[in-house]
Amino acid sequence: MHELSIAQEILGIVYQYVPDPKENSVKSVRIRIGKLSNILPDSLTFCFEAITTDTPLKGAKLEIIHIPVAITCSNCNTTSEIEPPVFTCPLCGSNQIKITGGTDMRVDSIELNDEIEEKT
Repeated sequence: MHELSIAQEILGIVYQYVPDPKENSVKSVRIRIGKLSNILPDSLTFCFEAITTDTPLKGAKLEIIHIPVAITCSNCNTTSEIEPPVFTCPLCGSNQIKITGGTDMRVDSIELNDEIEEKT
């Protein structure tokens, strides 16, 4: 289950941009996951929630945006989105394609709460 290590990397990125978060200061972390990235969104969400349980990021939501598979056709020179498992150009039907998107994962944004309760 590599989703745990991915969740830990996401947490590291959050701490890089929010170095000293207060409790409930991070509202959500938005990530983009390509359909061919081999990442299971439910497992990643579970792992993220588990590793943030006893941290100031407890309660932060992991928002996942799914990125479709993009291809460029060598035959007709078009760029299209496809739905696996069909790996052919939707315009000309050629299988001479290059995958140009949908294999990556990245942190898109970190949303902070407007009001942070100070504990005294």
